[in-house]
Amino acid sequence: MASTIADCGACGPGYKNPCDAMKGPREEIIYVACTYHNTGINKPDFLATVDVDPASPTYSQVIHRLPMPNMNDELHHLGWNACSSCYGDITKKRDRLILLSLISSRLYVVDVGTDPRAPILHKAVEPIDVYSKCNLANPHSIHCLASGEVMISCVGDPSGNAKGGFILLDAETFEVKGNWEKDGHAAPFGYDFWYQPRHNIMASSEWGIPKRMFDFFNPADVKDGFFGQSLHLWDWTEHTRIQTINMGVDGIIPMEVRFLHDPDASEGFVGGAFGGTMFRFYKTQKGDWATEKVIKILPKKVEAWALPELPSLITSMVISLDDRYLYLSNWLHGDVRQYDITNTSEPKLVGQVWIGGCILKGGPVTLLDVQELMSQPEALVLKGKRIQGGPQMIQLSLDGKRVYVTTSLFSAWDKQFYPHLIQEGAAMVQIDADTEKGGLTINQDFLVDFGKEPAGPALAHEIRLAGGDSTSEIWT
Repeated sequence: MASTIADCGACGPGYKNPCDAMKGPREEIIYVACTYHNTGINKPDFLATVDVDPASPTYSQVIHRLPMPNMNDELHHLGWNACSSCYGDITKKRDRLILLSLISSRLYVVDVGTDPRAPILHKAVEPIDVYSKCNLANPHSIHCLASGEVMISCVGDPSGNAKGGFILLDAETFEVKGNWEKDGHAAPFGYDFWYQPRHNIMASSEWGIPKRMFDFFNPADVKDGFFGQSLHLWDWTEHTRIQTINMGVDGIIPMEVRFLHDPDASEGFVGGAFGGTMFRFYKTQKGDWATEKVIKILPKKVEAWALPELPSLITSMVISLDDRYLYLSNWLHGDVRQYDITNTSEPKLVGQVWIGGCILKGGPVTLLDVQELMSQPEALVLKGKRIQGGPQMIQLSLDGKRVYVTTSLFSAWDKQFYPHLIQEGAAMVQIDADTEKGGLTINQDFLVDFGKEPAGPALAHEIRLAGGDSTSEIWT
């Protein structure tokens, strides 16, 4: 059996380059962040370990659960202490997973090296450390750095205001070191980030004001400016914000941001969730940065929803390690899409599958204008379970052939838009991707039903593959 934590040993963690990573061993286990926040179940959140080895008797089952020692954390995203950015450093090892609590602002460090199939808690970083040392709260995204540090983006400050700053964590002791950004350079909103050292640049995106959106989503807050619509560019070595690009109404709630994996590339993508628009951002001949709209997913005219038009809500996006395909999820519309981005200015839709969503046939929302659809899509049923919610977090295997999808976005919004998701629990689905001609097919033999958890139906969000994946690795 191949090692589940794919490292080079004498070469340090991760892979030398994206091409080598694509040739890495197939994933055998996956880690998933699960929460009971806002579900009515008074239990701690947990890290689920899932067997994804087709030859295993426990294939597509949760084989281990690590409960957290506190309540109401809302485990959200997770990332490594070391990855391919540390390749060549034999003192580094990918053996700790850092779990971020969006609501409590607590950070958990989990030992996945001793026994990858049965992780144990190594350390908890309390919120007071984040508050007092960084004046930040609500951690969201995480990347390891070649410097031996871990960097975490935040959505707000301890008072519930929006603030786009970054925590630096020591990757050995897991002590909070302070802010990454220099004083006075925090962005007005925070969410995701990605860095590209060879161009001395980092890009970050925006969500909204925590105290306005953490209980429920009010569509009126969009036009009132309580959500972001800008992309921020940062000087990577100086830790200063050097440019802000306002992407307008099409860019409202720009969630996930990705550079191409080629470390020499000077372009990437950012998705305006509410605007249903994918932007390409790129370095101009003058040396500054610009954006262009390259994908537009039109809102659908509906009845019996909060607004007369239903936005697609692009909430997750991954790029294959060879930079050929981009995958995105439309959490409200319900589809996962595959685009050929050989020409990054003109992505070509080559694959699409439906996994839940608000416009299913027989559901409460009526679709008035089918546009590209001939009719409202059927509900997805796998192994007798009707999938609730919509496709949210997506993750891609190193070889680019398997897309993993969970259906929970954020517990308060889950409860508002998909009440049956709270009652029946989230799911994880696997999609087979054709990497030659394009195309997506749902694997009918794979289903992780978090509605059957021993403590009751749980919500599942971020996915991490034990040996690295298409959003954990950055090359320097």
